[in-house]
Amino acid sequence: MVILTLNCGSSSAKYQVYDWDKKDVLAVGIVEKVTLGGSFISHKVKGKDEYTLNYDCPTHTDAVDLIIKTLTDKEHGVITDMSVIKTVGHRVLHGGDKFTKSVIVDEAAMKAFNDVKDLGPLHNPANIMGIEAAQKVLPHVPHCAVMDTAWHQTMPPEVFLYAVPYEWYEKYSVRKYGFHGTSFLYTAKRASVLLGKKPSDTNLIICHLGNGASVNAVKNGCSFDTSMGITPLEGLIMGTRSGDADMAMPFYVMRKTGMSAAEMESALNKKSGLLGITGKYADRRDIQKAKLEGDKRAELAQDMEAHRVKKYIGAYQAVLGRVDALVFTAGVGEFAFFMRKKILEGLEGIGIAYDPHKNELSHTRNTETIISKPESRIPIYIIPTDEELVMTEDAYALMAGTYDVHTKFVYSFQSKDYVNKGRAEGLKEELSRNAELASIIAQPK
Repeated sequence: MVILTLNCGSSSAKYQVYDWDKKDVLAVGIVEKVTLGGSFISHKVKGKDEYTLNYDCPTHTDAVDLIIKTLTDKEHGVITDMSVIKTVGHRVLHGGDKFTKSVIVDEAAMKAFNDVKDLGPLHNPANIMGIEAAQKVLPHVPHCAVMDTAWHQTMPPEVFLYAVPYEWYEKYSVRKYGFHGTSFLYTAKRASVLLGKKPSDTNLIICHLGNGASVNAVKNGCSFDTSMGITPLEGLIMGTRSGDADMAMPFYVMRKTGMSAAEMESALNKKSGLLGITGKYADRRDIQKAKLEGDKRAELAQDMEAHRVKKYIGAYQAVLGRVDALVFTAGVGEFAFFMRKKILEGLEGIGIAYDPHKNELSHTRNTETIISKPESRIPIYIIPTDEELVMTEDAYALMAGTYDVHTKFVYSFQSKDYVNKGRAEGLKEELSRNAELASIIAQPK
């Protein structure tokens, strides 16, 4: 049986094909520049070189159709026909407060996604279009929605409410929702395995650091607080998002410049963050290169970003009381050792002591590593996230009728013996080039 997962963004469509019987990834890929012109597909089949094709996709329906054609292509495909795909899992950014777990998509679910699309204006419309497009191409299989916000529905009112007129919450659903939930679910469950603890006994601080970034305080295995808010704009300094700022600041600038509300929203989401500080760069690799070449604003951007993450780590330690582990994940968290260094320096006073050499060694998506010193009261793990696997397992369980909220459901990756076959193969190749990496591989207790 084959399960397809789709993650449709505003101008892209990512996908993964998973063989459930063999527990292995058959293919991954992305269609980029959807709706923008000049679109193309990048398709990677296990054991083969990456395949790319320029193909105009003016709509997400065209993108999904291209994905299906590529998957069934005689030369580049991985399946003979679509009948082997038994279910499709879709990422949905914003489910509001209506969903505490993944669901099979029906009319009620689609109405709910449309009702809250104003809360996720950059992502929800694309998510909805992706579901509708896939339903047209695959009308006879169940389609499942995995919401980024569902994981955070365990936050208590004193955490998720804003100190604004209460009627805004009652009438307009104004509250903190949080995002990156699928990533936090995976990394929280894996951290429990590494710690040798039940999820319900585990307290964690998880830093999901990518172009979009957020921190999650996990208490007794459930989300208790998170840095993002009603939208993904709140919290950390990100690639192009400002993160936390004085709420009066936009009004001040609007009065000074005559900017409209729409222009200000765009500026805070697309022209701020690291891009706004440097004036040039949103990618941490570009910023690190510029810093090493003497760019002072690039160095300032790194210092500001690290400072913000440190503040959240300290705040969430105070909120949780006991912290069993600090976790880094996502592209920057997994690879940018120079950013981890800036974040972790000076945290010894709160029981977090990192090893500089171990930190530099950890630059992989193929294994989980530990970079803390032996005397560190709080271990520091780097856990490569796997949102697609969560989506795949949710979709299968929903189809099979065995699914439930994550506190009552056990994923395959919660086993001490769990192995990601693709990553295990990649790790062998990495170890052949860098045997020292083995010294920091995290082992379950």
